[in-house]
Order: sequence, then C-alpha cells, then structure tokens
Amino acid sequence: MSIEEGRALYKGKQVVVLGLAKSGAAVARLLKACGADVTVNDKKPENECEEAEALRAGGITVICGEHPDDIVNPSVDVVVKNPGIPYTVAPIQAAQSLGIPIVTEVEIAYELSDVPIIGITGSNGKTTTTTLIGRMLEEGGLHPIVAGNIGTPLSEQTLQVRKGQTLVAELSSFQLKGTRRFRPSIACLLNVYDAHLDYHKTKEDYVHSKSKLFKNQEETDVAVLNYDSQICRNLADDIRSQILWFSTKEEIEQGAFVRSSEIIFKRPVTGALAEKLDEAPEEERVVRLDELALPGAHNLENILAAVCVARAAGADIEAIRRILRTFAGVEHRLEFVAEIEGVKYYNDSKATNPEAASRALTSFSAPIVWIAGGLDRGIDFKEMVPLMRQNVKAVITYGETAEKLLARAEEAGIIRAKRVDTVTDAVAEARSIAREGDIVLLSPACASWDMYKSFEERGVLFKQSVHKLKTSP
Repeated sequence: MSIEEGRALYKGKQVVVLGLAKSGAAVARLLKACGADVTVNDKKPENECEEAEALRAGGITVICGEHPDDIVNPSVDVVVKNPGIPYTVAPIQAAQSLGIPIVTEVEIAYELSDVPIIGITGSNGKTTTTTLIGRMLEEGGLHPIVAGNIGTPLSEQTLQVRKGQTLVAELSSFQLKGTRRFRPSIACLLNVYDAHLDYHKTKEDYVHSKSKLFKNQEETDVAVLNYDSQICRNLADDIRSQILWFSTKEEIEQGAFVRSSEIIFKRPVTGALAEKLDEAPEEERVVRLDELALPGAHNLENILAAVCVARAAGADIEAIRRILRTFAGVEHRLEFVAEIEGVKYYNDSKATNPEAASRALTSFSAPIVWIAGGLDRGIDFKEMVPLMRQNVKAVITYGETAEKLLARAEEAGIIRAKRVDTVTDAVAEARSIAREGDIVLLSPACASWDMYKSFEERGVLFKQSVHKLKTSP
C-alpha cells in the first residue's frame, strides 16, 4: 500500500499512540501525514517526553504524565502501542474490551509501504544477521534500507523509502505480537529459546508471536528457517511460502549448510524461487569457513541464514562472498574493545539472555573474567553452571540478578566472585583480577532496564570505562 492509499485508509480516523519513544513519535508523524487525528499518550512526566513539543507543533495531541481514564474510548478507531508496553495496562485493557484493534508500528509501516519487506526475528542473532543481510544487498546493488528493532523505526523509513528499494527489518516478538496483516516477502526465523517470558507469560505465546512473521505469507514468498531447531521444523507444517533451510549440522535439500569446511547454497528446483534463480547453478560454493571475517562459532548460524535471505532477495553470489570476507560484526555483539597489558576486553552487551551469553562464553578458549547481571526476569541461570566451570576464572556481577549469579558461581566452584554497583565498577574490579592472556567479557545474560536505558547505553559505558584504563595508573 502507498501513502496515497494510506491517506484513504486513515484519513479522519481517531488513533491513540501509546508510548512516546522513537517508534511512537515516528508512527504518530506517519499517521498524521495520512490525515489521521492522532493523540500520543505516555505515562512518563512531561520533562522526560523529549518529542512532545515537536509533535504538538505538527498538530498532534500529546498527553504526558498519566493514562487518562478516557484516553481509549468508543470513538477511537485503532490503538498503536509501543512494543514494550504490556497488554495489562489500563488503556490496552480498555481497547480490548471495546474491540478496538491494537497494533504495533510495524503493522502501520507495512500497511503504508509499497516496497518489499524482509523480516528477521529470533531469540539471538537478529542484529548481526539483519546488518549482514543489509550489507549483502547493498553490495549486490539492491538498495536496502535497514530498520526496525535495530535502531530506526520502520514507520520512520516508510516516508523515506522509494520504489526499487527494499526494507530490511529486525523484528522482536513484542513487535510481531501486535501485527495482523503484516506480510514480509522474505521472512527469517533464526532460533527460539526461552526469553522475554516475563512479558509473554508462556513460551507458547512467545513462539506464537515469533511465528506471526509467516502467518500471512503466500506461495510466492520465502521463509528462511533453522533446520537445527525443532521449534522451527514444527512451524514449517503451517507455512505456505517456499522454505529455505539453513543448518550448521546437516546437509539439506534447499538452503545453506556446511560441507567440508565450506558454505554451500542449494537453490530450490521448483517454485517461484527456482524460477527467479534459474540461471544459477543448483549448488553454489560460497566461501570456506577460514575466509569468514565474522568471529565466533555461533555466528555461523547467522551467516547461513543471511546467505539464504540475500540469495532469495536477488543478491549475486559474488556480492555475498565479498561481504562474508570483510564483515567483522556489529557494535555490542562480541565487539573487541581494547587490549591492555595483555588482557583483551570484549563488549557483548547485546547478550540479554542466558543463551546469548552462553554463546559468548564458548567463543573463547582463554580464561574469562565474566561481567554479568541486570534485570531479573525470573531466570535461574542453572544452564550457565557447566560453562562457568570450563573457562570462567572470575565472575563480577551487578543489578537485580547479582545474588542469583553469585550463587551459580559458587555452585560452579568459582572462588573469585564479587558483586559491584555498576558496569564501571565491574571494569575496575576486572582489571584487578585479569592477567596477561585473559579475556574480560561483558556478556550480561540479562536485559539492562533495571539500571540502564538500553543495552547500548550499558555497552557504551563499558567501552568508556575500558578506554579510561589506558590512561589510569
């Protein structure tokens, strides 16, 4: 759908946007441009609603400091909620009781976009894979715009995108839960682990939210799935689009896998994608594993998924090859920060769950001083104990989960374990413990929201603290 068609869809409609974050401000502007009567409501006080005055200047009503009892009423046509707002808050409950549609800005962006959308989701690896796909498409001359959960709201890019371009969107389960008609032309599910259960309440709801990525796809669309995940294989029975699989363990009939330390891509021999790639060999050798610039064994999953998506989108194999030989990773994901006195410091602040942190811990053979902690989501971290026994020499922890992680360190037999107040304190403590040849790794295994606004803020503070070590005695 185009902006012109969107004007017809939303002109004169009463829309309430809940949550004045980046995505809330972006979708409010988009809907206003389509002629909607938009009210933005945020419970934060006025002085914390940075976008409020600018939105008011554009003719948008903004209410801060509370959720008025009548903010959602029978005259409201649709509620667009910030993905992180739980469905238990009063305005959402009111909308549900009145039968008013509740969506996230991803749904609005899709409705008002007339270019293909590639959607990427998963418990871990979304940002790396999304960035990698964007680089591959750019190298292949396909003019992608990377947006979504990765930083720029999808609805903000809807006003900028032009025909001939492609939107490449990182999508969270929070965003996907609030979709109805959303239909990406290529949809990729990397993996599903226990995560965000404080929000979803059950794993079934979490998986269902992820699977909405495929719900509206048709036979001409493409789904990219992890063959090594039983959950992904279970979902395949209900997917109507053509499936490309990726696997780090087995050779598969169509998709990407590893054979003799080399990445192989096999295209389908039937269906719409087979016709699109009919000039390519049925089997393509991509790169040897020792040519990959992206570190970490866990990243092989992300690389295979990106190869499938980029090939399905039309990127040529040479463009994919060039990127795989040069792309070294993204900020806050196993990011090398510095080497000081023979100790290497890595920022993995984006590891917001135990599975992601586990992957980081298994990426090194050297002794690790592990910095972890953050928001308590009810996880017990028992699965971390065997990994801690392998090569973690010390644990430094902070935040709401500190006592749990200290208990697991004791269970793992780690003598050097200490609680500190902040990430900055953790870096100082790590310096006193680490010796030449060690790794200091920030890989929190927890979200940041108990102490920091985002994992990015947490990662930046870690890096700043490390760089200050260079100048301190």
